[in-house]
Amino acid sequence: MILLELVVVLALVIVIVVVIVIVIVIGFFASLLSLSLSPPLLVSLSYPLLVVLVLRVQNGIMQLTEEDLRDLQGAKWLLERPSLAARLADTVGAPLERGFGLLPEKWAATIHKAVNESLIRALNVAVKSLGDGSRRRSERFHRFAVLASGAAGGAFGLAGLVVELPVSTVLMLRSIADIAQRRGEDINGIEARLACLEVFALGGRSAQDDAAEAGYFAMRAALAKSVSEAARYLAGRGVAETGAPALVRLVSSIAARFGMAVSEKAAAMAVPVLGAAGGAAVNGIFISHFQDVAHGHFIIRGLERKYGQEAVLQQYSLLSGE
Repeated sequence: MILLELVVVLALVIVIVVVIVIVIVIGFFASLLSLSLSPPLLVSLSYPLLVVLVLRVQNGIMQLTEEDLRDLQGAKWLLERPSLAARLADTVGAPLERGFGLLPEKWAATIHKAVNESLIRALNVAVKSLGDGSRRRSERFHRFAVLASGAAGGAFGLAGLVVELPVSTVLMLRSIADIAQRRGEDINGIEARLACLEVFALGGRSAQDDAAEAGYFAMRAALAKSVSEAARYLAGRGVAETGAPALVRLVSSIAARFGMAVSEKAAAMAVPVLGAAGGAAVNGIFISHFQDVAHGHFIIRGLERKYGQEAVLQQYSLLSGE
C-alpha cells in the first residue's frame, strides 16, 4: 500500500507539472497572437483543474467518483442484506430451528461430507473449464437449472440433498463466473477463478456471526492466505490435485462458511410441507443469494483494480449500508 501511495503522489506531481507546462504554452501563444492574458488570469484558468486533482487524492489515496460510490453502496447492500437464513425462513414460513429439529441424527457429518465433495468438484471445474471460452449463460438460465436440481433433490429429503448439492454447486459456480466476466474479470486467470470460489465462503454469513469477524473484508482477509497459497500451487501445475495441502486448506476454509449455508438449506428442506416444489423454491433462494454476493464481490474487486484496496476499504467503512 505504501508503494501504491507513492505511485499516486508521483502521478499527481506529474499531472500538476503538465498543467503548469500547458499554462506556460498558452501564455506563449497568447503573446504571439497579441492576446492579453495576465499571469493571474492564467493561474485562474488552471486553478479549477488543480483543485479537482487535489480533491481526488487525499493522504495519498484516490477518492472515488460519485458514480463509483453509488456502485460501492449497491455492492455493500448486496453483501450485507438480510442473511440467507432469514430469506429461507420467509420462504418456508417457519423458523429454521424447526427444520433443524427434524433432521436425522448425524446429519452434520453427512452435510460436511457433501459440502467438501461439492467444493472439490467445483475446484476441479474452476481449474479445468471456467476459462475455456464457452458461451455465457444468463443468470435466469442457471437459476432455472438449480431450481430443477432442487426439485429433484427435494423429493428425497437429506439423501436427495447429498446427491443434488454437487450438481447445484457447479451450476452456481458457472453462474458466478459469468457474473465475474460481466464485471470485468479475466476468467482465464487462476486468481479470478479462485475469486469465484471465494463467493461460496462470502455467502456463508450466519445471523449469529459477530459483525466484526464476519464482515466482507474481514472474511476476505481470513481467506487470503489459503487463496494465495492455492493460486501459487495451481500456477505452477495447472491441475487440481485435491490431496495437495494448499488445496486442502483452501477447500476447508471455504467449506467452514459454505457449510453454514448448506445446513440452513437442509433445515429449510426438512420442513414437512415442502417436498419437491419446496426444494425448488429453497434452491431458488439459495442461488439468488450467492448471485447477489457475486455481484457485490466483483463490483468491489473492479473498484479495487481502479483505486486500490485501501481506498475502497476506507470508503466502504464509511457507507451506511442502506
